Amino acid sequence: MKHKDGKYHSQPEKPFKIVPATLLVIVLCGFSFYLGGIFCSEKSRLEGKSVQDVSKTVSSPKEPAVDPLKIKSVAFPECSADFQDYTPCTDPRRWRKYGSHRLTFLERHCPPMLERKQCLVPPPDGYKPPIRWPKSRDECWYRNVPYNWINKQKSNQNWLRKQGEKFLFPGGGTMFPRGVGAYVDLMQDLIPEMRDGTVRTAIDTGCGVASWGGDLLDRGILTVSLAPRDNHEAQVQFALERGIPAILGVISTQRLPFPSNSFDMAHCSRCLIPWTEFGGIYLLEVHRILRPGGFWVLSGPPVNYENRWRGWNTTVEEQKSDYEKLEGLLTSMCFKMYAKKDDIAVWQKSSDSSCYNKLAEPDVYPAKCDDSLEPDSAWYTPLRPCVVVPKPELKKSALESLPKWPERLQVAPERISNVPGGSSSALKHDDSKWKVRAKHYKKLLPALGTNEIRNVMDMNTVYGGFAAAVIDDPLWTMNVVSSYAANTLPVVYDRGLIGTYHDWCEAFSTYPRTYDLLHLDGLFTAESHRCDMKYVLLEMDRILRPKGYALIRESSYFIDAIASIAKGLKWSCRREDTEYGVAKEKLLVCQKKLWYSASSSSR
Repeated sequence: MKHKDGKYHSQPEKPFKIVPATLLVIVLCGFSFYLGGIFCSEKSRLEGKSVQDVSKTVSSPKEPAVDPLKIKSVAFPECSADFQDYTPCTDPRRWRKYGSHRLTFLERHCPPMLERKQCLVPPPDGYKPPIRWPKSRDECWYRNVPYNWINKQKSNQNWLRKQGEKFLFPGGGTMFPRGVGAYVDLMQDLIPEMRDGTVRTAIDTGCGVASWGGDLLDRGILTVSLAPRDNHEAQVQFALERGIPAILGVISTQRLPFPSNSFDMAHCSRCLIPWTEFGGIYLLEVHRILRPGGFWVLSGPPVNYENRWRGWNTTVEEQKSDYEKLEGLLTSMCFKMYAKKDDIAVWQKSSDSSCYNKLAEPDVYPAKCDDSLEPDSAWYTPLRPCVVVPKPELKKSALESLPKWPERLQVAPERISNVPGGSSSALKHDDSKWKVRAKHYKKLLPALGTNEIRNVMDMNTVYGGFAAAVIDDPLWTMNVVSSYAANTLPVVYDRGLIGTYHDWCEAFSTYPRTYDLLHLDGLFTAESHRCDMKYVLLEMDRILRPKGYALIRESSYFIDAIASIAKGLKWSCRREDTEYGVAKEKLLVCQKKLWYSASSSSR
């Protein structure tokens, strides 16, 4: 080859040792950039944005750090009329998919994502705004809960009576022949702690139409009435229509959604739960949720078998055997007989650690639960045939050690130390904050504090601060703690309030149209990474009564998106400032419209 100097130079004998290696590096680098470009463009496509789009959304330093979430408004169709009492996770249409052993089919079985309904649940034909408290305790509109099965089946027991356009609730029950008032009077004679504020929280298993829980409200005792979903009886729906706290549930194969050592009293009035079967596993669950020193009250078989056995389709020998078996089982769980008269027997859960220490001995049944089982784990947690032993270090959580109601509402419970960041000062600060917020809410929503709002849910509480701030109003509050959040529900119960665990990615355990006010504080900020906001709002619409309210406290990022979805729910909403008027947080005050199905004659 001739170069510029005019001389010829020969080629090297083995040029491939240098030149191809250089070319290979260049080619490999180019190929890697090519593959990287493909990956990045594909990733951008999957995220719904191109690289150019992302560059356009980057805000300048003068703009807010996070742009508001934008969602186009959507109109949801109406569900068919046969969905008027739709309970997604306890739907009778799906029961045949699950076993009947220990009534497993009555437990929560939520539909998979592809089967979720995206429609608005209609009210029954002729639905009216519920009768207001306290009149609602004694009567409700028949068309709001149009199920006459209980009236026909229990007519001789005075559970309820249909009269004209209304159901009347005389206060009767299977074991209340002289009315629920006389029944509770006798119970208070047996348990004086029901009169002086010692007993504050109770659970009624197999609650019927919740007359027992309704009567206790005037006596300062707040009851969670519990019954399973039923094809005909609609017991929980009747309870909530009356303005009495209630929730769908059944003791079957999984724990109830409550912490350990929570209720001051548990009650069963011929609730048809086979307490001594399956090794007493149902009683073990009652033991778990009942606090040390708490009372378990049973009326009905086999109590008073000597006088009652003829009406129970059995023999006196069989009933005697059942009663002795029940007594033995309760004793083995560290219960002791407290009082007994006529049809009512009362046992008390022991606070004495010496009894529980014996459960660790070999060949004892039921045995002490091992430490691998968290006592407060109660969301889809299987029942186990063992005793959840109260922690010895918790000296002030036993019933006799708690301040009496209403003082206990203001005292920081011992178990607050188990919450990250929990302390007496944290509770005091939380209560002060919610007093200011509740005062502001009442300015924005004048119905709050009147008998227009009775059934209230705080959808993601911490310590029950909102419920405490409105405790003197004519309402009750179901405090919901997320199954994914810090476990603060024991603190709620120790304060004398009620609540439940729940995962808002699923439907709540209640009937449609059962709450007057839904309050949430930062729920979407906390859980939008797990739940589609649309489904949470659809569930809120299902459980909210027509003309009921939603009070939504959220970051400014979510507010406009929530308002867009709410419009498709037929809600009217207005945006308001918080009590401090900060830009990063806003309030939506919404009201659900009363509408009727297209096929309804009420249109």
